[in-house]
Amino acid sequence: MSIEHNYEVRIDWVKDRVGELYSPELYEDLQVATPPPFPKGMANIWSPEHLFTAAINSCLMTTFLSIAESSKLEFLRFSSKAIGKLEQVEKRYVMSEVTLMPLLTIAREEDREKAMKVLKKSEESCLISNSVISKIIFMPEVTVATSK
Repeated sequence: MSIEHNYEVRIDWVKDRVGELYSPELYEDLQVATPPPFPKGMANIWSPEHLFTAAINSCLMTTFLSIAESSKLEFLRFSSKAIGKLEQVEKRYVMSEVTLMPLLTIAREEDREKAMKVLKKSEESCLISNSVISKIIFMPEVTVATSK
């Protein structure tokens, strides 16, 4: 049996280099624009490049949450920084790599190895990372909370 899910996203041009991204499945719209490095780029507005990077980073988090729950990994905090690299390759712009830097805080030192395994499995299982040709650089960090 095949499993299939569809996600509808629409965009309407607003003005200049700005559009409005929306989905009938969601309540909030999101403005997107050409990023500042390009002609007529707009500052302070989400760009396709930001959204691409965010899709990979947010997929890492949601995959981690699922695997951590099934692994019964207790943690105090998860955050992740992602940097998407855009470069020109053979006269075409591509998102050539995305560096993921998740930071996981756990309560007990004895959970460190398990935490790292769950993080690595999350990166390997992320469906968005597995769907792109960009190189994924994974730099996880696990810290133990200090008692005060």
